Amino acid sequence: MRSRACLEWILVFRLSIVLLAALVAAGVLAPQSFNETIQHALSLTVARAGWLYLLIVFASLLFLLYLSLGRFADLRIGGDDAEPEFSRLSWLSMLFAAGMGIGLVFWGAAEPVSHYLHPPEGLAAQSMPAARASMRYVFFHWGLHPWAVYALVGLAMAWFQFNRNGRGQISDLLQPVIGRWHRRWPGQLIDVAAVVATAIGVATTLGFGTVQISAGLARVFGLSVTPALQLCVVAVAFALYMASSLTGLHRGIKWLSNLNLALAALLLAFVLVAGPTSFIFETFTTTLGSYINQLPNMSLRMAPFSRDPWVGEWTIFYWAWWIAWAPFVGSFIARISRGRRVREFVFGVVLVPSLMSFVWFAAFGGSALWAQMFGGVDLAGALGQGYEQVLFALLESLPWAPLLTAAAIALLMLFFVTSADSATLVLASMSSEDRADPPLSRRATWGVIQALIAVALLLAGGLDALQGVIIVAALPFALLLVLIMWSLYRVLDQEYLHKQREATRFRHAMQRWLARENDGAAPI
Repeated sequence: MRSRACLEWILVFRLSIVLLAALVAAGVLAPQSFNETIQHALSLTVARAGWLYLLIVFASLLFLLYLSLGRFADLRIGGDDAEPEFSRLSWLSMLFAAGMGIGLVFWGAAEPVSHYLHPPEGLAAQSMPAARASMRYVFFHWGLHPWAVYALVGLAMAWFQFNRNGRGQISDLLQPVIGRWHRRWPGQLIDVAAVVATAIGVATTLGFGTVQISAGLARVFGLSVTPALQLCVVAVAFALYMASSLTGLHRGIKWLSNLNLALAALLLAFVLVAGPTSFIFETFTTTLGSYINQLPNMSLRMAPFSRDPWVGEWTIFYWAWWIAWAPFVGSFIARISRGRRVREFVFGVVLVPSLMSFVWFAAFGGSALWAQMFGGVDLAGALGQGYEQVLFALLESLPWAPLLTAAAIALLMLFFVTSADSATLVLASMSSEDRADPPLSRRATWGVIQALIAVALLLAGGLDALQGVIIVAALPFALLLVLIMWSLYRVLDQEYLHKQREATRFRHAMQRWLARENDGAAPI
């Protein structure tokens, strides 16, 4: 039986490698045709199924709210006797670093400026309403909804792995729906799709990190952003994340995540103090209020009458991106969340990182808008040179600019290493039959593959095309989220009813014992 399982997972591993090699080869050998095909598929997906992304992601958020406040809230991942492996601070820092680290640094200043210059809802560009909407939609794109997607997959994977003796695979989540087929070819195809989506998603994100790190190095040292510089960045990051990966979950990822959080907090604190402090806090409170007030409207907003492409270019793009990343981030969150109760898990994974994201965007996005609107800094010109330039242009307008730029580069590199390290562990686990930590050889293989994909895409200029692959590939995963919600509800309901029956039997046993004791003590 074990030999058969090994053969199945060798098939998953090898088929994943073949598909990834084919995609990278297409991007390298025929980039123009590859881009055209992917962009056509992307446009078709957004036009025909964009509404589906909005409905499913909003339903995921409502479902998790129900779990955290309803009768399942006190159920514990791993059973009643399970204890958390990590402190709450380490747990939060690890899931935050794996989930959005590079993205927050990359888009922290760039996205609000972009929305201010090209606003949604038909607003006038560079107007007061555009500024308000830019921050509100940044909160929306990086707040409760993406973390709800991560939390849904993470909670389901954790429950099936630690409470139902599962293998820690995406296919396990469908067992209550499709029965034993989750271990046969349908389940294997789901696992292959999850591995491929995770590998491409991580590689494209690492590509973004490489582009911004290279831009920062070029500004600090007066270099030109060349493929050679980008390859050096990937090489250094590869050496670091492989060294971290080989030390294991309890050392490398944990230590780096805590260091990430500390450095991010220092950079954030400096921007809060050195930047327009009052403006930042006013922006935070105003935006938080409008975000909460308009959350349902933004969650379901399309543009069927105006045909405005903004929703497809931003909101649906982000929703599909988070869904495509959900197997990776959800798997990693599941591995570090044993011993947490359902309520603590949902609040910890959804609410706390969302608040951290809000503070980050209020500081960097608020400072960027203030600099563009009132500070005489041409961030619009920096945006015209590339999204990766906006952050450094903002930092150059603050005191101690060289030190801030160096800190931002270091933070990007740390997030780069942590994300790649986490992905190496998750990919090795998703393509291995072992429930425990996967062997070093499998982790090393995926570490090399990630670096090769990132290098190939950077050389071929195919990052945009591979992003398109992620968006198209996210559609079946969006439908999978519906099945995961149904499956998770069923197993949690079974566990709750089992505990209720146990409690009833215990209560009846105690009543019978007390009755016998009272009968024995009664006078004759």
